[in-house]
Parts: sequence; structure tokens; C-alpha cells
Amino acid sequence: MAEYRPLFGSYVLATVGEMLARLALTVLVFQRTGSPVLGALTFAISYLPWILAGPVLAALADRLPRHRVMVVSDLVRALLVALMAVPGMPLPALLVLLLLVSLASPPYEAARSALTADVLTGDRYAVAMSLGGVVLQGAQVVGFLLGGVLVTTLSPSVGLLVNAATFALSGLWLAGGLRARPAPAAAVDGATPTSVAADVAAGLRLVLTTPRLLAIVGLLWLGTLVTNAHEGIAPALSADLVGDQSAVGLVLAAHPVGAVVGSVLVGRFCPPDLRERLLVPLVLLSVGALAAAGLAGRLLEGAVAVALFTGLLAVSGAGSAWLIPLNVAFVAAVPPAARGRAFGVASAGMSGVQGLGALAAGAVAGVLDATTVVLVAGVAGLPLVVPPLLGLLRTRPPAGVVVAGPSRA
Repeated sequence: MAEYRPLFGSYVLATVGEMLARLALTVLVFQRTGSPVLGALTFAISYLPWILAGPVLAALADRLPRHRVMVVSDLVRALLVALMAVPGMPLPALLVLLLLVSLASPPYEAARSALTADVLTGDRYAVAMSLGGVVLQGAQVVGFLLGGVLVTTLSPSVGLLVNAATFALSGLWLAGGLRARPAPAAAVDGATPTSVAADVAAGLRLVLTTPRLLAIVGLLWLGTLVTNAHEGIAPALSADLVGDQSAVGLVLAAHPVGAVVGSVLVGRFCPPDLRERLLVPLVLLSVGALAAAGLAGRLLEGAVAVALFTGLLAVSGAGSAWLIPLNVAFVAAVPPAARGRAFGVASAGMSGVQGLGALAAGAVAGVLDATTVVLVAGVAGLPLVVPPLLGLLRTRPPAGVVVAGPSRA
């Protein structure tokens, strides 16, 4: 457990800074251009590298020592974000730097996920996933709220400097706290790949040809697409609800606040068998509450609309605790030596759909009210998640069969 502390703490630092910078740049672009599409594009840029090169970059987590991948990724991001904080940096240059920063995320996330499964075993991994979900959502809350304050009271450069410092501290903590491990030597399907392309192909083949893994990633991708699309139009949602940007931090923080509550309740107080049984109801709650939030924002006005809209977003966030049993099922179905590649494929798709969802929401928000976009996302999302849910239920291991969980490397 000693090694989990730097994994946990550095993740907090990096996530807070990342959310802060993402919000600052999104609001900056929206204020300069007044365009929901360009604001959403800025938010989506940080996810696009997963689509373009995510599986390739994530394969580094299986070819190089995982602790080293994480340290280098953090320190490179610290340097690039510090450059973004230079006063007067042109907007195109900021977006290019943001894209470069985002290229470090796939290897970092794949290495962190795989290393966590190496460090923790059994139900401790499930509890850690719950804790990780709390950290992610809590860090998003802090980052979004802090970013909202900095955007309205100070300059975006201050927020970017804070972001650079968090990445630097994260990298140094990992360098001093993780035990050196060699790169994984085993291979997928019994053959050692000889190139990154072969690694990526092996990871894709494993995920896309294994029915249970395919159902898991299908639910992960479609659920994420629906429930996170509103983040890309947060400035437009704030403008719809209160007429200015004063509620943008609240709009973005509502979903993570609910996710913190849901992760604690499901991960800490529910035994493994109950977590698995709750997966389907939680998915439906998460998507259905999103539709209700859009309807409330569409029909109501003033403080009541803001309170009900953000409250229902929080309920949707609480439902996202379905990610805990889904993650455990994913790890149990993946060979240890292939975890970096498999996590890379899953994370690439998840981040890719987050970016595409933000772009799609921004495009639709150019035609419809932003709150109507949230309503449409929720209503359309319910039939989308049904097929992967059915596939997950069909491939569930028979009762009494013990599925091997993560093992200590």
C-alpha cells in the first residue's frame, strides 16, 4: 500500500491542475469569440490525442517501465503548461501547446491504471477504483470551481502556472515514491510483439474480439459520450441559465460532486456482489437524470432553474458509480501483461467520445438552446446504452465461477 500513496496523491495534483487549465482556456475562447462551437472545440482538444494516437502512445506502458513513463509524462506536461502561462501568448499557440500537453495523457493514464493493478490485489483494487473515482471527481470539482474563480477575478496565466506546478510536484512525488519495475515481458496471445504497431494491434484484437471486453468498452464509451457532453458547452449553459459566466464553475462541478457521493456509497459501503447488481440501475439513473436536468433547465427560470438543473446533474453524477464494477470486470478479463494496451484502447475510446461529444454538443448548441442540448443527449442516450448492457449481462461469468482478479507483479 505504500506505493499507492504516490499514485493516489500525484493523481490528485495532476487532475486538479488539468481541470483548472481546461476551464480557463475554454472560457477564454468563449469570451473572445462568443462561439459555443469554438469553446467546445477548445474543451475537446485535450481529448483528441486519444483518438489520433491514444492506443499507440498507451502501448508505451507495456514496452517501458511504467513508473518511468508516468514521471516523464508529468515533467513534460509541467514544462509545456509553463510555456502556456507566458503573458500575451497568441490563442493559436495556446491551442497547439494544449494539444501537445494532451499527448502525454495516454501513456500516463495507461501506465497508472496498469501499475495500480500491479500494486493492489483482490477487493483492494475495487476499493482503490472507488477512491480513484472520488479523487477524479473531487479534483474536477476543485479544479473547476477554482478555475471559475481565477477566470473571473485573476488572469488565466495564474491558473496555468498553478497547473504547471501541480504537474511538476506530481512527477517528483512519483519519482521518489515508486519502486523501479522492469517493463512487462509477457505478451498477448503468447507471442511477443516486435513493434509498437504490433502491440497496438494485439491490444485492439484482444478488446474487440473478446465479447465480454467488447460489451464493457461499448458501455464505457457510449455512457461517457452521453453523460459528459454537457461539459463542452458549460459557458453556453451558464449564459442560458443566468445570462453570464458566473455559473460556469457550478455547472461543471455539479456532475463531479454527485460522482463523489456515488463513488463513496458504492465503492465503500457496497460488497462486490451488490456493486455488480447495481450496475444496470446506476447506468439508467445516470442517463435519465441528465434528461431530467435538461428538461428542468428548459422549462424553468432563475434560481429555481439553476438549483434544479445542477441538482439533477449531481444525481446523474452519482449514477456514474457504475464505472466501479465495470472497471473491476474489465481488469478481471484482461491478462496482466496486456493491461497497458487494453487500458489504452479503452481510455482512447473514452477520451475520444468525450471530445466528440463536446464538439457535437457545441455544434447543436449553435442551433438549439444549450439546455435543450442536454435534454436531447439524455433522451437519446437511454436507447444507446441498452445494447452494451445486454451484452454485458449475456457474458457474465456463471454463478460460483471465480474470475481471477488483478495479481501482484
